This record gives sequence, C-alpha cells and structure tokens, in this order.
Amino acid sequence: MKVTLLIPTMNELGGMKVIMPQIQRNWVHEILIVDGGSDGTFEYAVEQGYRVLKQKSKGLVGAYREGVAAAIGDAILTFSPDGNSVPALIPLLVTKFHEGGYDMVIASRYLPGAKSEDDDTVTAFGNWMFTKMINLAFSANYTDTLCMLRIWKKDLFYKSENMRVERAGLEPVFCIKAAKLKLKVGEVPGDEPARIAGVQKMSPLLNGTGILLTILLEYFSAD
Repeated sequence: MKVTLLIPTMNELGGMKVIMPQIQRNWVHEILIVDGGSDGTFEYAVEQGYRVLKQKSKGLVGAYREGVAAAIGDAILTFSPDGNSVPALIPLLVTKFHEGGYDMVIASRYLPGAKSEDDDTVTAFGNWMFTKMINLAFSANYTDTLCMLRIWKKDLFYKSENMRVERAGLEPVFCIKAAKLKLKVGEVPGDEPARIAGVQKMSPLLNGTGILLTILLEYFSAD
C-alpha cells in the first residue's frame, strides 16, 4: 500500500525551512504539499523539488479534499510543518500501519511516554472532553481524537465526506467514523513540540462548537 505524506500549508515558510530537511523522502512514496496561498511557502517547496498544489478552496478540510484527490497513495499520512509534528514519527506510523493491518494509526499526545508542549489549559481540556465523549458515545478507546499526525486509508476519507459540521475538522470525524464502522485503529505515543513558526489557525470556540455538534449529529444519525 503506497503512502502519501500530505502537508497542508498556510504561511508556514519559517517552519518548513526547519522541519522539511528532517524528513527523508524514502520514508513514503510521495510527499505532497497543498499550499493555501501564503508567504513564499509555495515557492520554497517548488525549489526543494516537492510536489506542490496551489489550494483552490479554503480551509484545512479543503486542503485535505484537494490533497486526497491528487494523492497517489492508498494511505494518507497528515503532517503539520509548523513544528507541532515530529518528523521521526513518520516511519514509526508507517511501520505500525503496515505491520498491524490498521485502517488508521494516530500519534497520541496523551499515551504514556508522550506529551504536548503546545497545549494550553483550554485545548488540553477540550481534547480530553471530546475524546471522552467520542469514546462513550461510539464505544471507542481513543486517547487523542484531535491530533493531526496520523496515517489512514484513503477510503476512510470518502466514508467521512458527509461530515456534519465542516468546522469540526476531519480528525474527530475520522475517529467517529472508524468507531461506528468498527475499523481497526491503533495509537503510538507521539510528542507534540511547541510551534516554531506560524500562528494558530484553529479557533477553540468555533472548532469546539463544530466538534460538539458533529458528535451529537453522528450519535443520533442512522448511518
């Protein structure tokens, strides 16, 4: 199964210059960058020889849609280039995914041996709360439902395309869908370092509301 490393970007030039040289290109079959129109990130990625798409839609979910449609991989590994994602976890995720026959493997910040240096009180509580809600509502056993750094079969994306609230993002939706479909999901401990560049684009209030609505709508839906 081929793996595409999908990297959505928006004003990530500072982080890209530090993080991308740490990624060995032979870890995956393809590195695909989807740039939302930003601060020289697109030009830098092209200069370094990466495959780059100029995003036509808006938002992170839009970047995922365009990236998945263009990816050659049967599996997608999503990665943040702002310093939050650890490059060394890429081969670990790929290995576990292949060896265990998983549908999705998540780099959990909350498994023993891992930590988040980027969390504040609000985001840490939100992740704990939403993870607990998803586990209870859908009979799952996740420790981290919101982390971007994960690998998943491409068809999970298409099974999740009817997501109820786009502002929720795809990470909790993937977790809900995988639980409802009883897919095989694994986790590995993965640190989340502090951001080294760029700014947080997620709104705790708006995204949190979207996640809550998605959980409720999925819980009461028949599909």
